[in-house]
Amino acid sequence: MLCTDSATLLCDCVSCSESPAALTTPIKPPDSSPAACFHCGLPVPAGLDLTVSIDGASQPMCCHGCQAVAQAIVDAGHSGFYRHRTALSPTGEALVPEFIQQTQVYDHPEIQKTFVRNTGAHEHEAALILEGITCAACAWLNERHLGRLPGVLDVQVNYATHRARVRWDDTRIKLSDILQAIHNIGYTAHPYDPAQQQQAREREHHTQLRRIGIAGVLGMQVMMLSVALYVGDWSGIEENFSQLFRWIALALTTPVLLYSGTPFLSGAWRDLRNRSIGMDVPVTLGILVAFGGSVHATLTGRGEVYYDSVVMFIFFLLVSRFFELMARKRGAETAESLASALPAMATRLVDDKGIQRQEIIPAAELQPGDRVLIRPGETVPADGSIESGVSGVSEALLSGESTPLTKSPGDTLIGGSINTESPLYMRVEKTGLDTVLAEITRLLERAQQEKPAITQLADRAAAWFVAGVLLLAGVVGLYWWQHNPDSWLPVLVSVLVVTCPCALSLATPTAISAATGTLLAKGLLATGSARIETLANATHFVFDKTGTLTCGTPAIVDIEYQSDLDEQTLLQIAAALESSSEHAAARAINARVSDNPLTASDITNHPGAGISATVAGKTWFIGNPDFVHTHSNAAIPPEPSSATGATHILLADADRVHARFSLQDTPRPEARVVIDALQRAGKQVILMSGDNTAAVRAVADQVGIDNVSSDMKPADKLRAVQALQQQGNVVVMVGDGINDAPVLGAADVSVAMQAAAQISQAGADMILLSNRLDALSSGVQLAQRTLRIIRQNLVWAVSYNLIALPAAALGYVAPWMAAIGMSSSSLLVVLNALRLTRER
Repeated sequence: MLCTDSATLLCDCVSCSESPAALTTPIKPPDSSPAACFHCGLPVPAGLDLTVSIDGASQPMCCHGCQAVAQAIVDAGHSGFYRHRTALSPTGEALVPEFIQQTQVYDHPEIQKTFVRNTGAHEHEAALILEGITCAACAWLNERHLGRLPGVLDVQVNYATHRARVRWDDTRIKLSDILQAIHNIGYTAHPYDPAQQQQAREREHHTQLRRIGIAGVLGMQVMMLSVALYVGDWSGIEENFSQLFRWIALALTTPVLLYSGTPFLSGAWRDLRNRSIGMDVPVTLGILVAFGGSVHATLTGRGEVYYDSVVMFIFFLLVSRFFELMARKRGAETAESLASALPAMATRLVDDKGIQRQEIIPAAELQPGDRVLIRPGETVPADGSIESGVSGVSEALLSGESTPLTKSPGDTLIGGSINTESPLYMRVEKTGLDTVLAEITRLLERAQQEKPAITQLADRAAAWFVAGVLLLAGVVGLYWWQHNPDSWLPVLVSVLVVTCPCALSLATPTAISAATGTLLAKGLLATGSARIETLANATHFVFDKTGTLTCGTPAIVDIEYQSDLDEQTLLQIAAALESSSEHAAARAINARVSDNPLTASDITNHPGAGISATVAGKTWFIGNPDFVHTHSNAAIPPEPSSATGATHILLADADRVHARFSLQDTPRPEARVVIDALQRAGKQVILMSGDNTAAVRAVADQVGIDNVSSDMKPADKLRAVQALQQQGNVVVMVGDGINDAPVLGAADVSVAMQAAAQISQAGADMILLSNRLDALSSGVQLAQRTLRIIRQNLVWAVSYNLIALPAAALGYVAPWMAAIGMSSSSLLVVLNALRLTRER
């Protein structure tokens, strides 16, 4: 290194302790040809033109790092370094800390494909694993720190799963900068990967067991010595033996403090360094005060020692955190099972000079368009469609439905489902972050990371609570010092340790994490945790008819036509008009036509009413009678009395009605049971549909709904729901199809069917993955139970602290009792929340 301070960290040369001759004997600079870097001597990549002017000569550089270092040396006036150095300098990359080099890898677009999702032109979102999180305050600190970085648009940290979801603008900040910012405040972050998180959890598991083992084994020895000292104080003991026991206890307690207590010591130091007060601060102060007072008593031979309390603090706190780790793992196991559902390997079919061969490749390397073989018992590696083969496929992990579904050519396969019977050949359509499984995982994480208002209030209270405890501890300690000096130390330690703001912060997120996982196992995906609370308080449930209360597979039961065109031509015209629609009626019409020679142009969709378009140069209309009457001059024929309960769709041009299609759908078999369950629970159930009165009433009678509205346009449904809300009701809307999107967006809780149009799912708060309504009634019951458990947790957390803190301040709580109480409080909250997982 250089003897000049400004260059000490920039380059490698002889040290100041070497002889002056070494400093004045120049070495031959690197070859001045462009093939070698003047700074480090490595080859300059072809086509790279980086130079620095040194002593009036332009010298080549092999990378931007070397260029920056050389320019800094020259700007500092130390260009003589290059004349007197005795060795070549390290490369620019070698000067960059290893951690920064590792994080910069994640800025590469090809690397980001596996874990970063594009949410806008320059907006990206990534899921990260956070290591070093020990309490809710750690999650809050990371959120606050990252939220202040320019370019970070949103950040949510889930304490229950130790995962963060970050959204940023790549024109203002890089992902590596975000990872480095987390590292700078004492935590470690890396892209979320199920296997990597499992390894991190196992490392944490084994480390905690070792710390608990050391604290337990040595703590028992300290406790035996403490018993001897306590009995000696009562019955008498020689001073030499008493002092010997104290020194032995000190020797045994020190490794417990320095090794087993490291998580608390390092956590408190990290919080203080970041000007934050987390749960580890009062705990560490209590431990250090007790240990310091005991050491002073040991050295002076006067006063009480509390080595037993120190080891008990650490042991019980470690045990509490260990069980909390196990509980968090249980609460998040549904999300973990989803994330690890895709297989590691896949069998890809390759056409090699006309010969088809199989190759085993990592599933992550599959690309859209690849053909794969899925043998019986294997997991589908990506989303795609079946090219050949018929087999049963279990989608239990995704929908909660245990019965395998029969899949045949043309059907869609979802990555993570399991082939149960025969080989299937599939064409890959979506991989990685674009799959259904990835989207479900993303929505589940969003729900678990979202903080309801009650959680945010608890977090703010917990943050202020710790600061208040420290202030109170100081006042209490001063009071006891003045009035009873012999008791000030144990009272102060008890006040610092007995409080448990962690229970306050854990009360809601642990319950939400368990509830969302259980809902998913039942086939109901919640996309926002706040809606679980709203669902529990719902007063009105509004159902659409087609595809919601009915199976969504209507069939044409009758065709009446008054036209010079034949039935097949009319069906082809109707199918052309409905070709871009996702409505169930459109699917029924298209099912009757194969290889349609007609196409439609200038298609205009009128949600909830009908479609107009041009076919073969002529304008056609298809829809309900009101729509056709409004948009054409055709005379509307009267409804046939014999088709009661059917849905009627008219096909007309500008002058006349050419055909009437009568469609019939069947109610879902579970619909009646679900409606009855909701009504028994005191919920008002309403059926709103755009179909005719006879068809709507027929379905309502079969499922047991009395409050029925028919012939409703989307705007009518929207006004009806808003009217209910204005009366103070909490409305849940269940529907599918494009015409339901506006009212789904306005409802307090919106529920879309799995087979719903994507525009409906995009705005839905919950999605019925199982496509069965009974998951909804189960979800309502679970939401109500979740709300009760959250309230129980909050009541317990507040009551415990209101009772324990004054008792400790008054001297009624011994230090060992404080350690047990504090550990048990947070553990009880977690275990209470985990009762929600028993319903899976």
